[in-house]
Amino acid sequence: MRTTVRRRTATGAAFALATAMVLTSCGGEKKTDTSATTTDRKPGGSPVTVTDPLVATFDGGLYILDGRTLKPAKTVGLPGFNRVNPAGDDTHVMVSTDTGFRVLDTSAGAFTGIEFKGAKPGHVVRHAGRTALFTDGTGDIHVFDPDDLATGTKPKGRTHTTDKPHHGVAVELKNGELLTTLGDEEKRTGAVVLDKNGKEIARSENCPGVHGEAAARGEAIAVGCEDGALIYRNGAFTKVESPDPYGRIGNQAGSDASPILLGDYKTDPEAERERPERVSLIDTRTGTLRLVDLGTSYSFRSLARGPHGEALVLGTDGALHIIDPGKAEVTRSIPAVGAWKEPLDWQQPRPVLFVRGHTAYISEPAERRIHAFDIASGKKQATATLPEETNELTGVTTDH
Repeated sequence: MRTTVRRRTATGAAFALATAMVLTSCGGEKKTDTSATTTDRKPGGSPVTVTDPLVATFDGGLYILDGRTLKPAKTVGLPGFNRVNPAGDDTHVMVSTDTGFRVLDTSAGAFTGIEFKGAKPGHVVRHAGRTALFTDGTGDIHVFDPDDLATGTKPKGRTHTTDKPHHGVAVELKNGELLTTLGDEEKRTGAVVLDKNGKEIARSENCPGVHGEAAARGEAIAVGCEDGALIYRNGAFTKVESPDPYGRIGNQAGSDASPILLGDYKTDPEAERERPERVSLIDTRTGTLRLVDLGTSYSFRSLARGPHGEALVLGTDGALHIIDPGKAEVTRSIPAVGAWKEPLDWQQPRPVLFVRGHTAYISEPAERRIHAFDIASGKKQATATLPEETNELTGVTTDH
């Protein structure tokens, strides 16, 4: 453990992220309920306490925000377009840069010096107390225990390199099996599962355009396809067909509290920027898919899960829509930010939804604001105006 004060609380019925969001569109988030307090002393100043740290990117660096007041506690300079994801413990955040994955210590307000080098660092996936990094430019996969980041040295974990580099994703299951995608720079076709020794135990190439991942209750792992989704459970793959010939699911969000995954849903392969108004619900028990019409569009940074398995979508109408995944219907909508439109360039800022425990954090870049809402009551808990327009938003989380 690093720094002066930190405390970890047990997670309740929790949900997922990732991003995982990545150097491409994102995967899902998993159970995330943590309370962390860190103290750092600025040179010549008094101690600064950061409770439940958040990290937001802006053009030129990163803000480390207090999770309760939402006010900046630290600013870290970093040029270029950078992406952020929870590292999996209560102190660190993974930052995807031009050179690879770097580790940010939110308590010290500085990078640790740990780096997983490689071109095009992509998806960061947290599952079962392990964190998996996928580097698109090399096909390298690094899996490690995030608690080992506290040593200040690069964790000694599992490594694997795919046959060919591609925009992919990997996740390690509780039993040590490693699921990773198949593909190359031209196309992506499916997924493969390896045992602890690297021996292949399952494979499916029935998932064109495979992208993203999410885990549901019972450790069913799904990846998205251009014609549905592919589920791995109990040693075998099951294909879930979309109701349209082209029904792309590229981003998903899962929860340990629900067997049903939330996904996006697109039907126009020729669109420069499709702005869908339907989301998908994938039942990992039955291998079936249902669609929910929101009446508003959303972006790949709009999907998350609540503490009880609620499916959450931040719409371009400015509302946080709460979906009962079992009933496949919107049960409540919380006004959150002003109406917005998804930009054509995926790297450009737009409102972002990040959920931790019972709190939904929502950025409003056009107004330089960030807000915190209690999911159960819909009440706004805090709001803050930041010095610069932000892009990505994440925070420290722990899966333990």
